[in-house]
Amino acid sequence: MKNALPELRAERGWSQARLAQALGVSRQTVNALETGRYDPSLPLAFRIARLFDRPIEGIFHDEEASTPAAE
Repeated sequence: MKNALPELRAERGWSQARLAQALGVSRQTVNALETGRYDPSLPLAFRIARLFDRPIEGIFHDEEASTPAAE
């Protein structure tokens, strides 16, 4: 799943470690989220959304939903 975490994190000047601390996860988890290797659980997605004061849809983007449907 694509997401805006690297951009949001950079806007605040936070390292992956700082974001991980704020979310209560490991830096490796933040890295996996940012690179799309790990999709967050719903509770983690809500924590991320609250932290950045954005809706979940404003942070995470479903790759399949952005692909045009076959005609």
